[in-house]
Amino acid sequence: MKKENIQKNSVENLDFAKKGSIFAFTRNKMKHERMDHITPFLKYLGADKGRSGLTLQTYRADLEHFHAYMQSVDSTLDWSGVDRDVVRGWVAQMMEEQHKPTYVRRRLSALRSFYRYLMQQGEVSRNPGAEVKGPKLGRPLPAFLREDELNRLFDTPGLFEDNPEAQRDRLILLTFYTTGVRLAELVGLDVADVSVSGRQVRVDGKRNKQRLIPFGEELAAQLEHYLTAVRPNLAGADEAALFVGDDGGRISRSYVEQMVHRRLSAVTTLTKKSPHVLRHSFATAMLNHGADIESVRRLLGHASLAATAIYTHVSLADLKEAYLNAHPRA
Repeated sequence: MKKENIQKNSVENLDFAKKGSIFAFTRNKMKHERMDHITPFLKYLGADKGRSGLTLQTYRADLEHFHAYMQSVDSTLDWSGVDRDVVRGWVAQMMEEQHKPTYVRRRLSALRSFYRYLMQQGEVSRNPGAEVKGPKLGRPLPAFLREDELNRLFDTPGLFEDNPEAQRDRLILLTFYTTGVRLAELVGLDVADVSVSGRQVRVDGKRNKQRLIPFGEELAAQLEHYLTAVRPNLAGADEAALFVGDDGGRISRSYVEQMVHRRLSAVTTLTKKSPHVLRHSFATAMLNHGADIESVRRLLGHASLAATAIYTHVSLADLKEAYLNAHPRA
C-alpha cells in the first residue's frame, strides 16, 4: 500500500512537472511570437524603406524596450492588447528616469511606425502610439555674449582697421547690440529713419509694424561720425540706405551675416555667431541691468511676453545675488 502511494505520488509529480514545463514552454513561445513581429518589421524597413543598419539597430532597441515594459505590466499582453494607457505609462516611466524629451519622442515615434506596419499586416486594428502625445521639447535657450566679451569687441585697440569699411562694420555691430534690431530691420534702415539729435531710430518690424527705439550717447556719436565722415566715401549718389556695401548700394544680408560671424570669432568661442546673438545679448543686458520685461518686449518688437520671457533665465544668477544682498531674511 505504501509502495502504491509512492508510485502514485511520483506519477502526479511527473504530470505536474510536465504541465509546468508545457506552461513555461507555451509562455516562452508566446513571448517569442510577440517579439518576432519586430524582426519582419525591421526587414521591411531595411528592404522597402532603405533604412541603414544603425537605424534598424536603434528601432530594435526602442521596440524591445517597450516590449520589456509591456511584459512588466502584464506578461500575457500581446501587441493587439496594448492601449494608450500602456503607452502613456511607458512614456511616463522614461520621463521619471530623467530621459530627455528628444529621446522619449524618438522611442515613441519608433513605436508608432511599428504599429502602422502591424496595421498594414492586419495584426492589429489600432495604433495606440498615435493616441499619445510625446513630451514637449524645451525651447532652446538663446545664445548671448557676455559683457566682457562685448567690451573686448568694442574697446580693444586695433581690432578694427582704420578704413571706412571697418568703421561701418563696427557701427553695424554696435547698432545690433545697443538697439536689439533684427538683421532684416538693420539692412532695411534708411538714413531718414535715424534721428541723431532725437536719439531714436524708426524700425519697420515684422508684419510691417513700426516701432521707435531710443539709443544712447555712444551710438549717437558713432552715427554722427559715420554719416558725416564715413558713409559719403561709400554710398552711391542718391542712395537712401543707412548702411551701404562696397558697391555703393544697400548692404546685403549675406555680407552682414558673414561679417558678424568673422568679427565675433575674435572675442567668443560660441558656436553660433550671428546677428541674432547680438539681439539676444541686447535683451540679456537690459534685463540684467534692471529693465522690466514689458519694456524689453516693446523694444524687441515681440507680439507677446511669452517670446521675451525666454531671456529671463540668463539673469537668474543676478537675481539670486540681488536677493541675497537685499532681502533682510535672506
